[in-house]
Amino acid sequence: MYGAILGDMIGAPYEFDRGNKTKDFPLFGRGTVFTDDSVMTIAVAEALMGLDNETDDEAVRHAVSKSMRIWGRKYPDAGYGGRFRDWLFTYREPQPYNSWGNGSAMRVSSVGWLFSTLEETRKHARLTAEVTHNHPEGIKGAEATASAIFMARNDASKDEIKEYIIQEFGYDLSRTCDEIRPEYHHVESCQETVPEAITAFLEGNDFEDVIRTAVSLGGDCDTLTSIAGGIAEAFYGVPDEMKEECNKRLPEDMLQVLNQFDELTT
Repeated sequence: MYGAILGDMIGAPYEFDRGNKTKDFPLFGRGTVFTDDSVMTIAVAEALMGLDNETDDEAVRHAVSKSMRIWGRKYPDAGYGGRFRDWLFTYREPQPYNSWGNGSAMRVSSVGWLFSTLEETRKHARLTAEVTHNHPEGIKGAEATASAIFMARNDASKDEIKEYIIQEFGYDLSRTCDEIRPEYHHVESCQETVPEAITAFLEGNDFEDVIRTAVSLGGDCDTLTSIAGGIAEAFYGVPDEMKEECNKRLPEDMLQVLNQFDELTT
């Protein structure tokens, strides 16, 4: 999960089109902090690590929903969207709200690591999305992101990952980052975030270059870079010095989950 959390932190200062669409920027400058993307990534990971693979679908949804609400209430000012905040803080049994927002994709990175088949990966990505983002596009964004991570950590080539994503999810990956960048703007849908994040991964030369490429696109920068970083970690790994910078910026409770996940998946 380091890749997703670092992507969130490094992209955060440039969210809402605050960057100048360049790859030349300080990786750990002012405002490099975790946001809601990291909080929910931790929440989903903790929920899934507490279950065995045979748990029925409803139990998975319940565990993910419960964990997300616990963590969201621990960190209420992390930058949640309005509808998601309403979901977090409702006193009724929370219901999905047919969202196609990119939140389903930004919190799913752990799924790409925790399951042994692509079928199980896609199933659990869908379940983590459905608790809030049960629109087909919200589900698709989560499944595509988790699938790319699963394939990357299992030694698939970039061409194989690209072909699978196009074939299975219908995303347009034909544009280059240079073609995307000039007109790209802040948008929070899976449809206009996940393909761009995957393209940044496909074009990057190493983990850091993927992060810089994703940030240079602009838009919903922390989420886009979180998605790209999650895939890049599975393909390239994360430099130790960047992990150290990440650890400095996380509170102890989040670090405990991250360390548990790291031990489980390495």
